[in-house]
Amino acid sequence: MSLSTPYITFPGNAEEVFRYYEEVFGGTLHLLTYDSMPEMAGIPFVPPPNAVAHAQLLGGDLVLAGGDGFEEPGKELSQDLSDEVYAILLNLDTVERAHEIIEKVTSTGGSVAMPFEQAPWGDHYGQVKDRYGVLFHLNVEGDHSLNEGATG
Repeated sequence: MSLSTPYITFPGNAEEVFRYYEEVFGGTLHLLTYDSMPEMAGIPFVPPPNAVAHAQLLGGDLVLAGGDGFEEPGKELSQDLSDEVYAILLNLDTVERAHEIIEKVTSTGGSVAMPFEQAPWGDHYGQVKDRYGVLFHLNVEGDHSLNEGATG
C-alpha cells in the first residue's frame, strides 16, 4: 500500500520538535543525524553539527517526516513555521483523544486557533497551533445523518 507523508523542514530544531510530537501524538520516532552517518562523501553540502538528516514519527495519531534545513549561499532559512498554506489534519477516533491533544498542545505553549466543537456537518472539528507555529486541524467523525436531506 502506498502512503503519502507530510515532510516539514525545520529551522535547526527538528530533533526537539520531533521529540515533542512523539510526546503529544505517540508513536515511534526514528531519527538520523548527519553526524551518525558513516560516510558523508558525495553529499554536496556541509551540514551543521548534529543536524537531523531525516526523522519519521510512525504510528500514534499521525505519520510525519522531516529534518533540519540550513542556510545555503543566497538562501536564508525561515525561522517561522507558521503559515496559512499548510496544516496537518488529524482524523481522530474519539472526542476525548482530541481534547487530550488540545490540552497537551496548549499547556506547552500552543494555542487554540478554532474551538473544538460539533460542526454543522456533524463532525467534531477544531484547530490548534503548536508552540512551533504548526497548525493542526482535529476532526472526529460524527453523526452524518444530520445532513440527510440537505441539498447543495
